Amino acid sequence: MITVVGIGADGWDGLSAGARRALEGAEVLMGSVRQLGLVPASAADRVTWPSPLLPALPELIERYADREVCVLASGDPMFYGIGSTLVRLLGAARVRVVPHLSSLSLACARLGWAVEQVDVISLVGRPLAALNAAVLPGRRVLVLGAGRDAPADVAGLVAGLGYGPSPITVLSDLGAASERVQTGTAARWADTVASALNVIAVECVAGPGAEPLARVPGLPDAAFEHDGQLTKREVRAVTLSRLAPLPGELLWDVGAGAGSIAIEWMRGHPSCAAVAVESRAGRATAIRRNADRLGVPSLRVVEGRAPAALEGLPVPDAVFVGGGATVPGMLETCWAALRPGGRLVVNAVTVESESVVAQWYGRLGGDLVRLAVQRASPVGGFTGWRAAMPVTVWSITREDVP
Repeated sequence: MITVVGIGADGWDGLSAGARRALEGAEVLMGSVRQLGLVPASAADRVTWPSPLLPALPELIERYADREVCVLASGDPMFYGIGSTLVRLLGAARVRVVPHLSSLSLACARLGWAVEQVDVISLVGRPLAALNAAVLPGRRVLVLGAGRDAPADVAGLVAGLGYGPSPITVLSDLGAASERVQTGTAARWADTVASALNVIAVECVAGPGAEPLARVPGLPDAAFEHDGQLTKREVRAVTLSRLAPLPGELLWDVGAGAGSIAIEWMRGHPSCAAVAVESRAGRATAIRRNADRLGVPSLRVVEGRAPAALEGLPVPDAVFVGGGATVPGMLETCWAALRPGGRLVVNAVTVESESVVAQWYGRLGGDLVRLAVQRASPVGGFTGWRAAMPVTVWSITREDVP
């Protein structure tokens, strides 16, 4: 059993009696240099976290398996903390957690914000682009900073999205005697921050140049950088409705083009993941830029030709084939990869790909829809309709067949 004790910036004085007993009874104390410095000297061996930590953690835990180990964590160990990592590694039965107040709770208490109405983004070990999708009119966002430059970086990103008037509050060293609060706006943020332990609170106020992007499927086509290889807005919305993303699920976007399906899948819920498979290097690079700009920088991009490029990928909950349905073995590979309950959606725009889809539909069933979209455009001094290429959408769930 490993005990994980949360500790705040107020150190030993802020710990509960139970937390102190756990620390006093430990034979081995593990934590960062800063965390270990908050605990009085004792007979326990002190182990400072190596860098990088995650690859070394299993061996480190195994080395002290026969001793009473206590791990220090900042605030609540289960809120973006080492507690979650240890439970994932060892199982809940082998980890005892003694939580402290999280930085989220402390920040909301200082600001008078309702915790359940706040979006939280951590920049600790994550790119700044993760914040892009959270900046929406009227939303309150708490950003867990990663260093003294984080407030300026956040302000620059928020202002760059057209939300310059947004009030920003930086709370440093929450709970410590050195706690400090600084305020400003995204457009005019110029303060320096003395502590790397900061939480940045943003009240999102749209300026004249802001272009809010909804979290539901069907972003404007102009939201994506593309060379024409893009699942268009209306078809994209229908396609994602058939893929039916659920929290925590994984999508393969095969023949990803601009990556629009994978990106909108991930924007649907923070825990959704996706792999975009694209054979052209230029398009793969554009997918990465699109993912960053639209707030899902963790999208995995695999550059290669499917179906060979699909080998070794984690098992998907859904697969979208936006291009390459006629490639030998493509649909066979995608169908075989799905777990029970998984969804396969194939879009076809050519006679040849429609023929392949029709054969699969005839053999396995599912749902077959043909979409025809027309857009109004000038015809001389009048307005007429211009038809886009029709798209045939075949969708099926793995449980639909024996």
